[in-house]
Amino acid sequence: MAATPAWPPRSTPRLFVETQLAEGADVRVEGGQAHYLLSVLRLKAGDPVKLFDDATGEWLGIAGAVGRRDLILNVSAHLREREPVPDLWLCAAPIKKGRIDWVAEKACELGVARLVPVLTRRTMIDRLNLDRLRSHMIEAAEQCDRTSLPQLAEAMKLDALLRDWPADRALFFADEMGGAPAAEAMAAHKGPAAILIGPEGGFDDAEREAIRALPQAIGIGLGPRILRAETAAAAAVTIWMSAAGDW
Repeated sequence: MAATPAWPPRSTPRLFVETQLAEGADVRVEGGQAHYLLSVLRLKAGDPVKLFDDATGEWLGIAGAVGRRDLILNVSAHLREREPVPDLWLCAAPIKKGRIDWVAEKACELGVARLVPVLTRRTMIDRLNLDRLRSHMIEAAEQCDRTSLPQLAEAMKLDALLRDWPADRALFFADEMGGAPAAEAMAAHKGPAAILIGPEGGFDDAEREAIRALPQAIGIGLGPRILRAETAAAAAVTIWMSAAGDW
């Protein structure tokens, strides 16, 4: 007897929606999302789409009314709950367009709970397109089977970040002047944490002094090689996730 095919198929497209989902709801899809489903994937009435809303998990939607530029998806079943997210923030100085987009994308893929752009004295970019960064995170979540997105904070200056730092959250900062081996330092500290990555030129002396003055701050080293800012961010997050048992 032939095996019954899995439903929905593994090839089912995934889509993030801003509205909270519930069984029986109808979701109208328009704009770029509709173009992708209708013109690129050639979706037809009755075809499945996996939906997630960053709140209630993943749902199965079935294409109902299909137009030329929009379609209606009927939410028919709850597939799984929203995934648990490790309590890790990534605080990173903005870098050039394209590279900061990559940081946002990898922050989502690696499971960061919150992304905080931090403005330092050597930051080359002082304006960020947060909508573009969020779009990159959404695309990463859709492609990587995630049901949650990192919270994206407004950019803030380093001194403001340090002034209001939570008392119960460790701050691991990548110090190009040297620090404890990242794997050892992160394994020794459990609980809420954040990683601070500086700009391409690094922190200046006054900034480094201010960071080190924060009781929760822990300077870490990322090995013997010089890393670009975006590589340092991905490497540090990976090390923390491994130490936390998420990998």
